[in-house]
Amino acid sequence: METIQTVGKRKTAIARIKLTPAKKEGNIKINKKKIEEYVQLTCFIATIKQPLFLTKTEKKYDISVNVHGGGVKGQAEAIQLGIARALCKVNEEYRIPFKPHKMLTRDTRKVERKKYGRSKARKRFQFSKR
Repeated sequence: METIQTVGKRKTAIARIKLTPAKKEGNIKINKKKIEEYVQLTCFIATIKQPLFLTKTEKKYDISVNVHGGGVKGQAEAIQLGIARALCKVNEEYRIPFKPHKMLTRDTRKVERKKYGRSKARKRFQFSKR
């Protein structure tokens, strides 16, 4: 197996994933840093590693991620989508555990733009008759 490259997106975060067979144990590097250095919160680390846990491939692959844009949660979910897509390229049977968790669908929700004449996208200024 050679290197597999995929892309995951969420809100304004874009993650480029490179999946290679592991030499010793599976390492995850995000922007050339270890996952624990880049993402401090364990809930987001669990989000990123969830596709690996579902397919029981934690130690099989080295993952290199280049991610930019968005916040920590958006980046974590973009990385999760990219890893799930890469694992599906490795083995098509991995789609079965991903389907109930909706890991292969891109969440298209984005922040709505601010409109003129309003204080935010939908919020209006206070109305007064006089």
